[in-house]
Parts: sequence; structure tokens; C-alpha cells
Amino acid sequence: MIMLIGSLIPIILLAIAFILISVLLTFIPVGLWISALAAGVNVGIFTLIGMRLRRVTPSKIVNPLIKAHKAGIEVTTAQLEAHYLAGGNVDRVVNALIAAERAAIPLQFERAAAIDLAGRDVLQAVQMSVNPKVIETPIVSAVAKNGIELRVKARVTVRANIDRLVGGAGEETIIARVGEGIVTSIGSSQSHEQVLENPDMVSRTVLSKGLDSGTAFEILSIDIADVDVGKNIGAQLQTDQAEADKRIAQAKAEERRAMAVAREQEMVAYVQEMRAKVVEAESEVPRALSEALKEGKLGVMDYYNMQNIMADTSMRENIARTSSTHQDPNPKK
Repeated sequence: MIMLIGSLIPIILLAIAFILISVLLTFIPVGLWISALAAGVNVGIFTLIGMRLRRVTPSKIVNPLIKAHKAGIEVTTAQLEAHYLAGGNVDRVVNALIAAERAAIPLQFERAAAIDLAGRDVLQAVQMSVNPKVIETPIVSAVAKNGIELRVKARVTVRANIDRLVGGAGEETIIARVGEGIVTSIGSSQSHEQVLENPDMVSRTVLSKGLDSGTAFEILSIDIADVDVGKNIGAQLQTDQAEADKRIAQAKAEERRAMAVAREQEMVAYVQEMRAKVVEAESEVPRALSEALKEGKLGVMDYYNMQNIMADTSMRENIARTSSTHQDPNPKK
């Protein structure tokens, strides 16, 4: 039994040593340390252990460091680790530094890190500095002074301005400014034919306005890709204005007609009122005659004479009315 236990002790010790070595190798990236030494990068083993303790993935620091060292770019482990802890993309920053170095573009690590932390793709910016990008604007509608609409599409060639990537406006601002410049240039043209004959006039005018001010890009050229003739906006506006004037005139005429109808109704009511007053005045005549007879101001014979005169007058009116009715309206010559 003692001999059996004695034979198991070395095996147990070997197992414990194997476990300890495995844990140690897991915690300490020995393979990464050897790769750094082989590449000529001086990274201490305790530095790698410190990265583990600071919860930094050593491979995301050492591999870009090796890449930068091979490209001849001077960066330190502390710089890369600080950028990683700040939430930046270390590998992308190192690739951007290498691309800028090969393209002879002055770019420091601090600048590249600031661009990366600002949310911009610093590698794409360096690539755009070498190979300019073409931005195609949407169709811009503008009206010349003669009222003809032109629909223009432009292509803007831009190059990234690394010095203005932090705080500079993006592509949307470039597109908006170019569209505004196209509208202004066409709007100041005397006719649409002038623009169709010389479309580069628009691009030259827009390019001279310095539209890339305050943006992250430098505008190299503005080219008019397509120009189409749209509607006759001037004629349409005149037609709409004439229609509006006609409706206003009709409304005013209707207002005058309504006022005339109201005035007519007022006059009818006024005539009825006057007739009522006449009837009222006529009703006072018999009363006045009666009072005159009572007071002796009017004799009986005078009253009969007045009645005879009134009867004679009524007879004459009836005879005149009858003769006018039976008279031939179209007598023969």
C-alpha cells in the first residue's frame, strides 16, 4: 500500500505541474511574446501580464505593434493600449498610419487616434486622400429667369482633408451646398437655353463659391452629368394667377349682384311702405269731409258737385282705357 502511494505521488505532482503550466500559459501569452521577439519588437513578459490585468487583449496590441515596427512607424505599447482602452480600433489606426506613410501623407498617431475616436474611418479617409471619391447628387430642380424648369444631376469629386476630419461636415453638407449652388446659378441665368448651351458655366460658378469650407473634404471638380428640361413654371404660374384673378372677379361680381338684389328688396319694401302711407292718407279723406260738413265748412251741394266731378273723371278714365284696348296695334298704311 505504501509502495502504491509512493508511485502515485510523482504522477499527481506531474498533473498538478501540467495544470499550473496550462493556466500560466493561458494567462501569459508566451506565444505572442515569442512572436514579438522574433519580429524585433521589445515587449516584456510582464508588460503582457499587465495587459491581462488591465483587461486588454494582448494580441490586439502586439500584432499592430509588430505591423507598425515592420513598416518603420514609431509607436509605443502605451499609445496603442491607451487608444484601445478609450474604445478605439488600434488595428485600423495602424493600417491608416502605414497607408499614409506609403502615400507620403503627413499623419501623426495622435491625429489618427483622434479621427478614429471621433467616429470616422481614418483608413478610408487616407485612402480617399489618395483616390478621390465621386459623389453623385440627386436630381436638382431649378428655374431660369424665363420660367423654364431644368432638372440637373451633378457629380462631385472630393478628396478627404485629414486636417478637418475632426469637426468637419460630411457628404450630406457637400450635396446640400452643391444643390444650392446649382439652383442659384440657374436662377441667375437669363434663359434655360443659355444653360443648355454652356452647362460648364454652372459647374464653374458653383465651384468658385468655396463650398468645401468647414467640411471634411476638398472639392476637386463639379461636373454636370445630366440636364433635362422640365415644366414651364413661369407659364403655369401666370395661368394660376389668371385663374385666381378670375375667381376674385367672380366673387366681387357675385357680391355686387347680392348687394343689388338686397337693394331691390329694400326698394320693394319701401314702395309697400309708401303705399301703406297713401292708403292711410286716403282713409283720412272721408273723415275730413264728415268733419267739414258738421262744422259747416262744406255744403251739401259742394259735396255733390265734388262727387259728380269724381264720377266724371272716373268715366273719362274708363273710356280712355277702353279705346286704347280696342285700338289696332299695327294700323295699315
